[in-house]
Amino acid sequence: MASLDSHVLMKLGSLFLSTLFVSIVSSESQCRNFESIISFGDSIADTGNLLGLSDHNNLPMSAFPPYGETFFHHPTGRFSDGRLIIDFIAEFLGLPYVPPYFGSTNGNFEKGVNFAVASATALESSFLEEKGYHCPHNFSLGVQLKIFKQSLPNLCGLPSDCRDMIGNALILMGEIGANDYNFPFFQLRPLDEVKELVPLVISTISSAITELIGMGGRTFLVPGGFPLGCSVAFLTLHQTSNMEEYDPLTGCLKWLNKFGEYHSEQLQEELNRLRKLNPHVNIIYADYYNASLRLGREPSKYGFINRHLSACCGVGGPYNFNLSRSCGSVGVEACSDPSKYVAWDGLHMTEAAHKSMADGLVKGPYAIPPFDWSCLSSMIKKKEVVGNTIFFDE
Repeated sequence: MASLDSHVLMKLGSLFLSTLFVSIVSSESQCRNFESIISFGDSIADTGNLLGLSDHNNLPMSAFPPYGETFFHHPTGRFSDGRLIIDFIAEFLGLPYVPPYFGSTNGNFEKGVNFAVASATALESSFLEEKGYHCPHNFSLGVQLKIFKQSLPNLCGLPSDCRDMIGNALILMGEIGANDYNFPFFQLRPLDEVKELVPLVISTISSAITELIGMGGRTFLVPGGFPLGCSVAFLTLHQTSNMEEYDPLTGCLKWLNKFGEYHSEQLQEELNRLRKLNPHVNIIYADYYNASLRLGREPSKYGFINRHLSACCGVGGPYNFNLSRSCGSVGVEACSDPSKYVAWDGLHMTEAAHKSMADGLVKGPYAIPPFDWSCLSSMIKKKEVVGNTIFFDE
C-alpha cells in the first residue's frame, strides 16, 4: 500500500510540475517586456514635437513659462505644467521619457520615438480645410505614420530589425481625433455636422492600426476621447444661463459629453472588429473618457479642489479662461498649487490629473480589455536587480 501511495504521489508531483511549467510558459508569452514606446497623436501625447517644428518667431505657448514648471522646471513643449500620460506610462514600464522625433538633434530613439504633434488631426488637413475648418498645420495621423515609415532606416536599420522593433514596442495610437471635432466646435458649427466626421475619424485610426499590424505591431494602446463638455474652453465658449444644459453632478455640458460618448462607443466597436481580424494582436482601449470624468464627479477623492472646472493657468471669467489671453502669455500666471487642479490651461490637464489618468490605466479599470501590467512591472523589477533597467516605484 505504501509503494502505491508513493507511486501516486510521484505521478501527482509530475503532473503539478508539468502544469506549473505550462503556466510559466503561458505567463511569459503574455508578459513581454516592452523595449520601447512608439507614439502618434496630438497635444495630449506631444513631448516637444510642435516646439521642435516651430521657428523662433512663431513659438507655441508651451515654449513659455509656466509650462513645465512642476517637474521639469522649464518649458519642454509639453502642454502641461509637467509630465503627460505617456510619461507616466514610460516610467511604469521602466523606459525613458519618449523623445520627440522633430527637432531632436542626434536623438536617441532606441527606447522610443514620438511623432505626436499638438493640434494634429486624424483626417487630412486638406479635407478639413475644404469643409471650412482651419487647421494650423498638416501633421495628421497619416502624415505622422508616413514620416515614421520614412524614418525606419535611421531608427532600426534592416527591415527585419525594424519589424522586431515594432513588434516589441508598445504603440500608443493617440489620443487623436479630438481636434477634428474641436476646430468646427470652436466655429460654433452644428452638432449634426460635426457628428458626420466621427465615422471618418474612426476609419482613419483603424487604417493606421491595420497598417502598423502589417509592419509587425503586436501591442496597441488606443485612447478614446475626453468628455468635451468638461473642457474649460468649451464651457467658456458655450456658456449658457439654461441650467438644464449642465450635468448637476459635474457642471459639464451634457450635449458635448454625449458627443464624446458617441465617439468612444464607435471607436470601441471598431477595435472589437480589429481584434477579431487580428487575434494575435493586443489592442487595448484606453478609456480616457471615464478616467477623466471620475475626477469631476469626485474631485476631493482624488486630491483635487471642488472647483475642478477652473483652469490653473489662465485669467478671467467663471472658469479662469480667456481665449485671447491664454496660458503662456505675458501677465497670465498659474495657480500656486497645480496639483490641486484638474485643468491646466483650459484645453489641457495638469500633471496631477495626467498621473491619475495613467494610474487608472495601469492600476485601475480603464484599460479594456484588462491588460496585465503587473507582470510587466515584476519583469522590470527583476531587471533592476541585475542593473539593466531603471525601475520607477508604483
